Amino acid sequence: MSETAFTPALGRFAPTRFYDNAITLTRERLWRALVAMHVAPRPDDVIVDVGCGTGSLALLLNRVEPMARVVGVDPDPDVLAVAKGKPGAAGVRWLTGIGDTLTQTLGPASADTVVSSLVLHQCPVAVKRSVLASMFAVLSPGGKLVIADYGLQRTPLMRLAFRIVQFADGKQDTQPNADGVLPELITEAGFRAVRETEVVPTVSGSISIYTARRD
Repeated sequence: MSETAFTPALGRFAPTRFYDNAITLTRERLWRALVAMHVAPRPDDVIVDVGCGTGSLALLLNRVEPMARVVGVDPDPDVLAVAKGKPGAAGVRWLTGIGDTLTQTLGPASADTVVSSLVLHQCPVAVKRSVLASMFAVLSPGGKLVIADYGLQRTPLMRLAFRIVQFADGKQDTQPNADGVLPELITEAGFRAVRETEVVPTVSGSISIYTARRD
């Protein structure tokens, strides 16, 4: 995966500058708060936000525990520029990088927690696998994974709503998420205790929170 091959934050739906306004439609305050709850950051934890986008989750985690070392990684310079301009951005380390080369960017076994939100649904299955493998490699033993993303769309209403995402990001990459593939892929990457802990219905389909551990 090259740095020029990523899908922009809003796919083909709208320019990046509209991302923060558009994402409010996904009940982001709720699911981001759930992510923070499952991360439960501690002082001196190294927390890596993969595909951090405009930085909202990384900044929230930094506010929850200012003594944690939060790192936001994203390949898109436009969204990183937005993130760096937000209040509190100086408390987060922002790096240009892609999800499947985290050990080159940060070093192996260098993170206590890896988080990611609304990234994997945009990736081809092969890239989903490589990103998850990279997340596993960058975590230290006992480290925690917390992912918020579109998961299994369980009802006709959620499957219909998810068409908004598929219009923006394409059906080929997003359909495996809608079919519930993520827990299987997370397990294949080597994680244990893989759980879908929360499901948040939104106007664009249901967003699931997944947690897992590295032995």
